[in-house]
Amino acid sequence: MKKSAVVIFPGRGTYGKEELGYLARHHGDKADFIASVDARRKAQGRTPVTALDNAKTYAASRHASSINASALIYTCALADFAAINRERYDIAAVCGNSLGWYLTLAAAGAVDAANAIRLVDTMGALMEEKGVGGQLIYPFVDEDWRPSNENSKAVSEALHAGKTDGDAFVSIRLGGMAVLAGDEAGMAAMEKSLPPAEGRYPFRLARHAAFHTPLLQHVSDAAFDALPEALFRAPDIPMIDGRGAVWTPGATEEDALYQYTLGHQIVETYDFSKSVEVAVKEFAPDVLILAGPGSTLGAPIAQELIRHRWLGLTSKSDFSKRQKEDPFLLAMGRDDQRGLVV
Repeated sequence: MKKSAVVIFPGRGTYGKEELGYLARHHGDKADFIASVDARRKAQGRTPVTALDNAKTYAASRHASSINASALIYTCALADFAAINRERYDIAAVCGNSLGWYLTLAAAGAVDAANAIRLVDTMGALMEEKGVGGQLIYPFVDEDWRPSNENSKAVSEALHAGKTDGDAFVSIRLGGMAVLAGDEAGMAAMEKSLPPAEGRYPFRLARHAAFHTPLLQHVSDAAFDALPEALFRAPDIPMIDGRGAVWTPGATEEDALYQYTLGHQIVETYDFSKSVEVAVKEFAPDVLILAGPGSTLGAPIAQELIRHRWLGLTSKSDFSKRQKEDPFLLAMGRDDQRGLVV
């Protein structure tokens, strides 16, 4: 009997040195798809994704740059989506985090394959050229992924400090993590305000601009100039966006999808937490499938499940136990879980 699944797509920063060779290892049978991405990249004078994936060593300056990372992650994630065993799983809906929204559009058929890489590549180039500010990440849960009033207060105080000294915003609601963004003055004030947590936070995200904030209004304007509404169409599969809104095959207006994707989605907070909540509460899937590359989005997804006590989960230890016995979250970037999906 088939299981129902919601597929979740990753954002930037998920292709690291451990993922080098991901396409070569897992997707030798996707040559035509990968070649189509490379052809688009070559026509634009950009490095082919196969050259990036087949590099002997990982270089952040090359692999993590917006213009390369976006296309590389897109190719890995969409190849993973195509590899899901449809005899085992019915895809009830799709969603993603940040960059993952563009991948969601591609997987759902709201943009076709040729236009999907055009969208991803165009936005990657615009962010490389016009991105400003930065992002940092800080938890508002404790080390067992339970809500922490102390951390939540620290995040609120840091935002106030950032807005006092410069511009500061909530960029992404990411499970038990707050992704904060701002201009350089705002970032410095937030970093100074936040107390050290878990030995690594506040953690500034390298090569990340102030995504999903009004500081990128000029990027939104440029995107509207570069990309026509004709790229978009109604999806074949329900999509959950960065507000938790659901776009369905029979009730999607292309203009509204265009305006959201190149407008609101770029300049307003991306509520990934809400999209996960809607995924489980509205679609009640048997499993969540996290496409690769990487699996770092697994923790925020689990933290959101814990916040809503989904499946009776109340802590990190509960989630770990459940995953060992009967996994609800299947991460394709993990070798021990990939075999359950493909």
